[in-house]
Amino acid sequence: MRTFKVLSALLSYPTESLIAAAPEFGAVLIAEKLLPPAQLRAIEALIEEIAGGDVYDLQERYGMLFDRSKTLALHLFEHVHGESRDRGQAMVDLKAMYEGAGLMIAANELPDYVPLLLEFLSTRPVAEACELLGQTAHILAALAERLGRRQSNYKAIFDGLVVMAAEAPRRDIVDELLKSADTDPMDLVALDAAWEEEEVRFGPGTQGQGACGHEGLIAKLRHARRAVNPAPTPQQ
Repeated sequence: MRTFKVLSALLSYPTESLIAAAPEFGAVLIAEKLLPPAQLRAIEALIEEIAGGDVYDLQERYGMLFDRSKTLALHLFEHVHGESRDRGQAMVDLKAMYEGAGLMIAANELPDYVPLLLEFLSTRPVAEACELLGQTAHILAALAERLGRRQSNYKAIFDGLVVMAAEAPRRDIVDELLKSADTDPMDLVALDAAWEEEEVRFGPGTQGQGACGHEGLIAKLRHARRAVNPAPTPQQ
């Protein structure tokens, strides 16, 4: 579905080519009708911002949001596994899922990068894409709230993804993810300290170490749920 490709492009680093293509994005979203009107209008505001913006201003704003804030990182496993060894296995599992569906990624690309995940979802049937999206819903909802605090139009993308997800985020999990304080992107000392913190942990142990495919993605992204539900998840 092209809706996921459009959202992937909008969430990517701004370039001249993105600015040039942006005016066409709204028509794609309207035609596919995957987004409710409220989310569509909010995303159209972001499209207008990008289409009418100066590339250097857009790049600076993007960098301040996503490159200089750990709590707004666009890598999903950063919010679940931090820099632990579990994250490496999760990357392998997710990459295997992509390759199993025929999507090959470059060696320097991290599989948990949200725009890359959306690119993958654009190749899947809608029901499957929304089911997989549901496994990330709590992370996406937390990112939306953080972006809302900064009054960023990028919030609209994450709100739209949460609405399309087959599973709604649980409020207690979102609150757990929001416990980390946002840092000032201009405070370099605080930023260094944030990136040097111990990896995020929501419960003891790991699960699904050798899993791959959809089950692997679900297991890794649901790792956070042990903070509120310590009972082990049955292996599929």
